[in-house]
Amino acid sequence: MPPRWIRRLIITPVALVLMVAVLATMPVWLLLAAALSPLGSGRLRALRVTWMMAVYLFMEALALVVLFALWVASGFGWRLRGPRFQRLHYAFIGRILKVAFHQARFALRVKVAVVGTDPDVAAPGQPELVFSRHAGPGDSFLLIHALVNWFDREPRIVLKQTLQWDPVIDVLLNRLPNHFVAVGAGSEERIAELSTGLDENDVLVLFPEGGNFTPSRRVRAIQRLRDLGLTAMAERAERMRHVLAPRPGGTLAALDAAPEAGVIWVAHTGLDKLLTIGDVWSHLPLDLTITMRWWSVEPSEIPAGEQERIEWLYEWWARIDEWIGHHNP
Repeated sequence: MPPRWIRRLIITPVALVLMVAVLATMPVWLLLAAALSPLGSGRLRALRVTWMMAVYLFMEALALVVLFALWVASGFGWRLRGPRFQRLHYAFIGRILKVAFHQARFALRVKVAVVGTDPDVAAPGQPELVFSRHAGPGDSFLLIHALVNWFDREPRIVLKQTLQWDPVIDVLLNRLPNHFVAVGAGSEERIAELSTGLDENDVLVLFPEGGNFTPSRRVRAIQRLRDLGLTAMAERAERMRHVLAPRPGGTLAALDAAPEAGVIWVAHTGLDKLLTIGDVWSHLPLDLTITMRWWSVEPSEIPAGEQERIEWLYEWWARIDEWIGHHNP
């Protein structure tokens, strides 16, 4: 990634100008997409994609203006890390994600169903570590939407460094306690820092697989375990058909740094087959239901030793894999 000062002084302003320029011509593109859509399959694919692009660009441009206003109001950044402005930024994240998922329901016909979730998942007054599977486009946004808007939580997220190419993600999430992981870099120390000092409405969000599930990544993850001489783990990973072999490093670091926190495991299915842009296009409108399941584990139920925790992680991942197998459409 370019240095932050280049992203702030060059990339973000240029991106904002380009967004406004494209939005100025968007009515023409929407009319053209509407005219061409009936010539295809009759599923209005071009119009749906163009509409979602218009919504995305409008929200991005508006968000950059709001974030600049918050920066000025905070004393040109002086009080951005204070609790009041941190809360304002989390509220803004919630508003953005509400709009995004409303539009996904409207234009893409995407619904969410939560089944069999433990009743105390949303219980207030206790920090939580959220370990979720990672598969399909937008699943991480859905997870953060749920935590912020359903459960009134303030997430600290571990996510890929390359997401900072999006100007809003770059500006917004770098103002909050999150960690962008560089490819090939160890992040256990930073994850431990993020997990330290969680209060009653904080959650740490981590994807133990380290990447979005695809069949080819699953094969590579199993081979990686074999190359490291971890034959027993590789054999267990082979028995899991719908998830990648979890990487214990970040999970162990979070558990060690936050002994007072409970653990929430999250499984979902419905987006699994949308692996490429071509897959998404061919399925438009998606007309699908994303099914989610949340499990809650109290701090007293978490194993104490490192090896026991690795075993526990694999047991839960096998349970998530089995659940996906039963609910995968």
